[in-house]
Amino acid sequence: MRLTLIAKLSIATSAVLLLTMGLFAYINVEQLDKLLFEEAVTDADKLGETIVRTTHYHMLENNLKRAYQIIDEVGAQRGIIERIRMINKFGLVTHSTDPKETGLYLDKKAEACSMCHSGSSPLVHATTMNRSRIFRNREGNEVLGLAKAIYNEERCYTAPCHFHPKEAKVLGVLDVVVSLDPMHRKVYAYRNEIIILTVLQIGLIALCLTFFTQRFVNRPVRRLVQYAHLVGSGELDARVAINSHDEMGELAGAFNDMTVNLKKAHDELADWGKNLETKVEERTEELRRIQAQLVHSEKLASLGELVAGIAHEINNPLTGILVFASLLSSDSKLDPSLKGDLDLIVKETQRCAKIVKGLLDFSRESFPQKRPASLNEVMDATLTLVGNQSCFHDVRLIKEYNTDIPEMLLDPHQIEQVFINLLLNACHAISGSGKILVRTGFDRERAEAYAAIGDTGCGIPEEILGKIFDPFFTTKENRGTGLGLSVSYGIIEAHGGRIEVQSTVGVGTTFTIWLPLMHEGAPEGAAADSSAPSSA
Repeated sequence: MRLTLIAKLSIATSAVLLLTMGLFAYINVEQLDKLLFEEAVTDADKLGETIVRTTHYHMLENNLKRAYQIIDEVGAQRGIIERIRMINKFGLVTHSTDPKETGLYLDKKAEACSMCHSGSSPLVHATTMNRSRIFRNREGNEVLGLAKAIYNEERCYTAPCHFHPKEAKVLGVLDVVVSLDPMHRKVYAYRNEIIILTVLQIGLIALCLTFFTQRFVNRPVRRLVQYAHLVGSGELDARVAINSHDEMGELAGAFNDMTVNLKKAHDELADWGKNLETKVEERTEELRRIQAQLVHSEKLASLGELVAGIAHEINNPLTGILVFASLLSSDSKLDPSLKGDLDLIVKETQRCAKIVKGLLDFSRESFPQKRPASLNEVMDATLTLVGNQSCFHDVRLIKEYNTDIPEMLLDPHQIEQVFINLLLNACHAISGSGKILVRTGFDRERAEAYAAIGDTGCGIPEEILGKIFDPFFTTKENRGTGLGLSVSYGIIEAHGGRIEVQSTVGVGTTFTIWLPLMHEGAPEGAAADSSAPSSA
């Protein structure tokens, strides 16, 4: 689904606004919650101070009944005050608005005591915030508790009714617990207002942005697109109307100037084409044939020079390796666990010798030694051979074979060499983890079988795609000779087939080898493989 310019701008702007306003709203709600909590703590502290001062006279007169009655009257404000209790210096709850707590002893680790008794010695003075605590009541609602110390003033230890030691600093604690539901309701209401305002503001801005974008950008762009389509269809007399003097107007003027120049160039080319078209086509075709012959001759000459050096420099060492590996393999003193390795050395040395011979055959345009063979079996043998290479450790191999492909007339060793080159190139093109897809199939109508090797590597740039089969052309620094693809190209041509390549930079590359089904077992009545890749 293609999004319009207006939709993109609206979505982008709405996302930015939503993010910024969401952050702004979150900070505001957090600050409001903090301020309301501090206000609740202050109100609870003032309430405790009011209760202490109100009951102070009755305490001096030892009129505990009236003092407790005042506490009960204040605590009767349900919905605001959850609980009020007085605790003496020994931890005894002398009175509480919850009758079940009266007469109980509290531990120093209790919520009302821990803020002053958390250290080795109890605190005499503590800040308001340090004396506050938040917890949940029996109903699960969040409440605020504030402990306020009742200090031993001079009137307390000199009163005639009872006596407190002069050395005592604190006579007890008044513990006030209030509900935080009013604070939460304010915060939730403010949060909902912020959300509604944010949505309304984003909607209004999106509408305004859509309107102005439609008027000043979208309409002129649509006119330019329509005009470009007309020019592209050959109507070089078309002109776009200039309705403004801004950047869009300048762009429209540039389009008109471009159309004038295109018409002028088109007319000139038409005049030249009338006289030269036939001669140019004939001359071009002749030059193409000559160039193809020259390129092919240069490739063969370059490979011939290289093969002479390879035969001299590699064949002798390979012969020595093969002889001594064979002797060691047949030695009765050899450790049996090493025999498999030596057999592998012999086999790979023989394969190297065949590779050199293949280069010679290619440079001399010799014919391959064809025999009936299965394309799938050749591919499986190749995968077994290269699968243990270190570059394949992080690469996932996926095989999709068509089991209906009959045996074909081909040289298995040469085709295996082609598969090795393509698989190693695919592996080297993948940086890190990736996958290689190997597919086989056939096309009955064209009487051809194919083997496709696709990778998820870096891809091949279009400007060098036409050079990859040239001798000595390579993009591998210090790793390639530039012969792998050229030798593979020669082998496939000698088999009467062709190699096609499709590549996208950053996506991957797929090499497809087409070979003729020149065999009596070819399925004449079979349908063509629907998964066959299209010709490049």
